[in-house]
Amino acid sequence: MSYDAIVLAGGAARRLGGADKPALSVGGRALLDRVLDACPDARTTVVVGDRRATARPVHWTREDPPGGGPVAALDAGLLRTTAELVLVLSADLPFLDRETVRALLEAPSAPAAPGRDAAPGRDGAMLRDPDGRDQPLVAAYRAEPLRREIALLAAEHGTLTGLPLRALTAELDLARVTSRPLASFDCDTWDDLAAARARIREHGSVLEQWITAVKSELGIDLTVDTKALLDLARDAAHGVARPAAPLTTFLVGYAAAHAAATGADPAQAVAEASRKAADLALRWADEAAADSAEQNGSG
Repeated sequence: MSYDAIVLAGGAARRLGGADKPALSVGGRALLDRVLDACPDARTTVVVGDRRATARPVHWTREDPPGGGPVAALDAGLLRTTAELVLVLSADLPFLDRETVRALLEAPSAPAAPGRDAAPGRDGAMLRDPDGRDQPLVAAYRAEPLRREIALLAAEHGTLTGLPLRALTAELDLARVTSRPLASFDCDTWDDLAAARARIREHGSVLEQWITAVKSELGIDLTVDTKALLDLARDAAHGVARPAAPLTTFLVGYAAAHAAATGADPAQAVAEASRKAADLALRWADEAAADSAEQNGSG
C-alpha cells in the first residue's frame, strides 16, 4: 500500500516544561524514533519540527510561523507529500505498532457514509482509544479531501494558526479504528513518561519490547521465534555449559545471516539453524548422561 507519513514533532510541550519531547527516551529509544519505526514503508516521511538526529532518513519542514498549531503543522507537512493516502501521527506514541498503522491505512477503503457525494471510500480513518476518545493525530487521511478542507479553513479564517484539529476533522467522513490497549498512549507529562518506561519493563512484554528495540537499533526486520531461541539457549546451557547459551544463539544468528545472503528466507534460516543447534545440544547432553551412567555402573 503506497502512502506518505507526516509526523508532528513541533509542539511546545508545556506540560513537560518545554522539554524536547520527541527526543525523550522510552526503552532506550527516542519517542520520535519509536513512531518512525511504526511506519517504515512510507514512501515519503515528513517530520514537522526542528531538525534532530533520527534512526532513519526523513524530510524536515516547519509551519510558518513555528508554533502555529496542529492544523498549520499538518498543512506544512502536506506540502511535502504526493501520495493519495497520508498517515498522520504525533511524535509521542511509545507503543504505536505497525499492526495499528496497517489497520488505519486499510480502513478508508470501506464504503462511504450514506448521503455522501465523495468518491468511493471514506475520507480517512482515525484511531479511537479504549476510553472512546478520537485521536486525530493517529490517523490516515486521503490527501485530496484533507487538502480541500484545509484550504476552506484558510479561506474562512484567513489563517490556519491556532485552529483546533476538530475544525478540520468535523467535515471529513472518517472511519474509526478501535485502539489496542496501549497503541494510543501518549506522553504529555512526566508522569506519562514514567508510566511508559515502567510499562515497557513489565514481565509480560519486556522481551517483545527489547527484541523490537534491538532489531531497530541493528537495522534488521526479521520475525523472531522467541520461544525457539529461548529453548535453544536453555538446552545449550543445561546440556553443555551455561556460557554456551549466548555463544550458541550468536552462532545461530550468524549462520542464519549467511544462509539469507545466499537467498534463503531469513525467518526459515533462523528456524533451521536453531533446530540443528538444539539437536546438537541434546545429543551432547545425552552423550554426557550415557557416559556418566556407564562410569557409575562400572564403579
